[in-house]
Amino acid sequence: MKTDTLDLLPRHRDIIVTILREHVPGVEVWAYGSRVNGRSHPGSDLDLVLRAPQLERIPPDRLDALETALHDSNVPFLIEVRDWAGLPDSFHREMAREHVVLIPSG
Repeated sequence: MKTDTLDLLPRHRDIIVTILREHVPGVEVWAYGSRVNGRSHPGSDLDLVLRAPQLERIPPDRLDALETALHDSNVPFLIEVRDWAGLPDSFHREMAREHVVLIPSG
């Protein structure tokens, strides 16, 4: 189930979206976990999953560069990034149940 609730300040969202669009253009990005399900606190991490076109794998060097850019940003909490293509179906089902589309496909 897609939700519309994401516990994220607009300034942090803008920084994160800018970095994502720079490092993984054209990739759909979902947020899931505590910042979506209402169980977050100010220091909670942000869980993101990247869904490339045709759900193909994202090259590891692009993921590494993205993770470095997010880490080096001034966002004051940890951002965990996962590639949809590398996750088992059980994770897919869990993420699909409750997520927010941070960056839509296309």
